[in-house]
Amino acid sequence: MTGFGKAEGVIGNRKYSVEVRSLNSKQFDLNLRMPSVFREKEMGLRKLLRESVIRGKCDFFLSYEQDPSEAKHEINAKLVQTYITQLEALAEGAGLKEENLLGMAIRMPDALQSPQEQLDDDVWSGIEKLLTHALVAFNEFRETEGAATLEDFNNRIKTIRHASINLDPLLDERLARIKSRIKTNLSEAIDKSKIDENRFEQEVIFYIEKTDVSEERSRLTAHCDHFDEILADGIGQGKKLGFIAQEIGREINTLGSKANDADIQRLVVQMKDELEKIKEQVLNVL
Repeated sequence: MTGFGKAEGVIGNRKYSVEVRSLNSKQFDLNLRMPSVFREKEMGLRKLLRESVIRGKCDFFLSYEQDPSEAKHEINAKLVQTYITQLEALAEGAGLKEENLLGMAIRMPDALQSPQEQLDDDVWSGIEKLLTHALVAFNEFRETEGAATLEDFNNRIKTIRHASINLDPLLDERLARIKSRIKTNLSEAIDKSKIDENRFEQEVIFYIEKTDVSEERSRLTAHCDHFDEILADGIGQGKKLGFIAQEIGREINTLGSKANDADIQRLVVQMKDELEKIKEQVLNVL
């Protein structure tokens, strides 16, 4: 959801700047900053930005550089005269000289006022064009970020797949160790000639079934396939990817709990690390 777009242009006697930026957020959260003269356009702006940004914490800025020759101030003559009258009374009552009362009155609040500016339709039309350019730049920024995120997802899912495949020889070695350990323990406790081989194999199978991870690995592969499918479906898949990442996490955690082997645990930790980075990036997907 991270995005940034900016456009500038001269409209009339002013240089206007339009800026749109967004950060991660579960909902669409818009903050508008613009001169009060354009406030009547706020509802339309909100609708347009909601449709364009879709989701994220969005900031919209509209500003302009004013030509000094354009600045207009009017003296509030009645208010200034009231200030002067009051200052004269204060000076007389305090026995002070009445010096430069006009200069003092002019600096009093609201002595100078600017005429209320009216919205110009031609100016707003120019601002809308700038907004269009800013949104194009905003979406291009998002596309660039999205391409990098997509590549990152693909690499991390591939790493999880490879780690799962690399479990094969480790699981075979673990099986051989389990059989050897059980047989050794039995030999130490019972005369070897009295060991029932059939019963021994049954006990080994029973123990192995408790630590078997074939179903978890199968589901993990299916979830990784589903993740890849959703990635190819286009925009608006962020929440789905988040749900699938949770399912991948469940299978990896179960693998870890059944591992009972240091080398297998190392691969499980590697998969968890890749998954956590995926979850962080999923927050930035629409």
